Amino acid sequence: MTDLAADLALALELAERADAVSFDRFRAVDLKVTTKPDRTPVTDADRAVERVIREGLAAARPEDGILGEEYGTATGTGEGARRQWIIDPIDGTANFLRGMPIWGTLIALAIEGVPVVGVVSSPALERRWWGASGLGAFVLRTGPAPETDARPLRVSGVRDLADASISYNSLPGWDDEGRLDGLLALTRAAWRSRAIGDMWSYMLVAEGVIDVAGEFDLQPYDMAALQPIVEEAGGRFTSVDGAPGPWHGSALATNGHLHDAVLALVARDDASDEIALAPDEEE
Repeated sequence: MTDLAADLALALELAERADAVSFDRFRAVDLKVTTKPDRTPVTDADRAVERVIREGLAAARPEDGILGEEYGTATGTGEGARRQWIIDPIDGTANFLRGMPIWGTLIALAIEGVPVVGVVSSPALERRWWGASGLGAFVLRTGPAPETDARPLRVSGVRDLADASISYNSLPGWDDEGRLDGLLALTRAAWRSRAIGDMWSYMLVAEGVIDVAGEFDLQPYDMAALQPIVEEAGGRFTSVDGAPGPWHGSALATNGHLHDAVLALVARDDASDEIALAPDEEE
């Protein structure tokens, strides 16, 4: 029997350890930055944070699988693919290395490919968000003056795009996918549009501060922790084409009321007859 409360408690404990490592390296003058083969930046902090989380999981959940951005996949000693921890040690590395505070550590647990636990911790923003299936979603202020009681998260009640605030992350990302016209249609239909970016956009959806967030060029570790938080706050989380889960290279999070309308505006011309594949079918 799966004890998600215990798994969530472990993820929160690991996020606390990760924050101590990442925040110590934030704006450090000796931060080491290199470029990965895909031309994305990586810092010594990314690798150090992932090592800390993996060490904690190896001690507490040696039977579970792991998928991490920096050190790849480990199958564990038991259920492996059925229970997989998915880690992005620093989501928003480009922000991190420039000294911008919009970055955080993402820790998720997926069971049979479905994310059921998610923790997003951003020490520079002094916030930690979390959610688990059936257990709700919450946010807590961290930092020098931390809150003692977490606040429940709830998405907005906005039902009309004309009243909605959206975040699209970046124009080039949509343009590269040939979806810029759809994005422009969405921004014209919405009340306000901003490119807030990275994990914060999705947490603002969960908080009810904005109503829609979406982007392309994503990996599962960019999204897995976001899904349970958004969904437990009452929202919806799919790909930009409506496929479930974090396995399809893009994300669309909404307050639920607006999801179908957004999907219709940003749909590809050839998307109507597509059938979403499960993670194992894609592979």
